[in-house]
Amino acid sequence: MIRYLLPLFIFLGLAAFLFQGLKLNPRDLGSTRIDKAAPAFEAPQLVKAEQTFSNQDFTGKVSIFNAWASWCVSCRQEHPVLMQLSQYTDIPIYGLNYKDTRPAALEVLKKDGNPYQVSAFDPKGLIGMDWGVIGTPETFIVDKQGVVRYKHVGPLHGEVLKNEILPLIKQLRES
Repeated sequence: MIRYLLPLFIFLGLAAFLFQGLKLNPRDLGSTRIDKAAPAFEAPQLVKAEQTFSNQDFTGKVSIFNAWASWCVSCRQEHPVLMQLSQYTDIPIYGLNYKDTRPAALEVLKKDGNPYQVSAFDPKGLIGMDWGVIGTPETFIVDKQGVVRYKHVGPLHGEVLKNEILPLIKQLRES
């Protein structure tokens, strides 16, 4: 009797396991960086190559750190959202130009506008690797103490800004 029920129990166990997977959000990849200090780095700026940008620049203000690249189609979709955010809010937006070439990245900013106060230039992706970037675009929220509080994978859009990012920034600014 048990011999005939064993496949049924195995099937039910497997079905329960797979059903749990349906509740997962594939965009929510998590991050080992949440609630930890931003990784230490110092990199040349994209626009002003003779100057640097580092994790110390996050200290004292709640800011957005956005990994992007000129070759990234989703980044192009996200770009107008970042432009509006930079024009209509006082939230500092910093960029991480990830695995890109300087001329191509500068061309995008020249053509489409530059929402970033500063973009770090990371042609080999080493800084992105330390941040846990798995692709572009990815957006992080960094608090006043330089601690990473949030990560969004994929292009930013109105809903995620309204429901997640702007409320978190407001909360972090008030604390």
